[in-house]
Amino acid sequence: MQKHVEIKNKIGQILRGYLHVPDEYDSKVPAVAIFHGFTGNKMEPHFIFVKLSRLLESQGIASVRFDFAGSGESDGEFYDMTVTREIDDARCILEYLFSLDFVDRQKISIVGLSLGGAIASYIAGEFREKLNKVVLWAPAGNMRDIAKNVVENNPQIKEKGYIDLGGLLLSEDFYYDLQKYDFFESIKKYPNKVLILHGTNDTAVPIEVGRKYKEILGNKAILVEIEGADHTFNKYEWERIVLDKTVEFLKE
Repeated sequence: MQKHVEIKNKIGQILRGYLHVPDEYDSKVPAVAIFHGFTGNKMEPHFIFVKLSRLLESQGIASVRFDFAGSGESDGEFYDMTVTREIDDARCILEYLFSLDFVDRQKISIVGLSLGGAIASYIAGEFREKLNKVVLWAPAGNMRDIAKNVVENNPQIKEKGYIDLGGLLLSEDFYYDLQKYDFFESIKKYPNKVLILHGTNDTAVPIEVGRKYKEILGNKAILVEIEGADHTFNKYEWERIVLDKTVEFLKE
């Protein structure tokens, strides 16, 4: 079963998303919160989040995928988006998932793509005693460096206080807010298993970032390097590896 759901974040904005629940279950079910990337949404490229939710549903696992405030169909403006606000939204999404009476609260996991992977890294450290598993797709743990390069190469942001990203205005507040976070340090606090999937030809978040996560986490982490894959796995064979490995890991 798939249905539209709405929740409010801490400042009263409506976050819009989808809840997927297995059609038949005898007891409480595992569940997953899925976090989208920078400028992304609850579907993501080639509908990979939709496919993931439906695959999990077919395997007896519930999931939620929301647009963060300022993205997709949720309230708010992209201009006001910061990492702090997305972390707050992620907390609200997890609280919603924990509140569902059919969910096994001992088996709640998270999946994050790109900046959503960085958000998941932070949330993993904060919710370390409550989360069963963590899956990171091309996680942007280096987002501070990426943002620094964007700011330094765009004099417009110093003149106007924002830059135009293909019609989306990104405020300088995003950059300054981001400096507060070290996603690698955050995930060190997480004690359970982590699956990392990363393309070797990722030009947005280089494969070295995925390798750094693996180095930091040691035996707690499984790193799957997908040969030739780009940042969002835009090829059927790459997508299949990501989906199959993720579902297999979450089912274990």
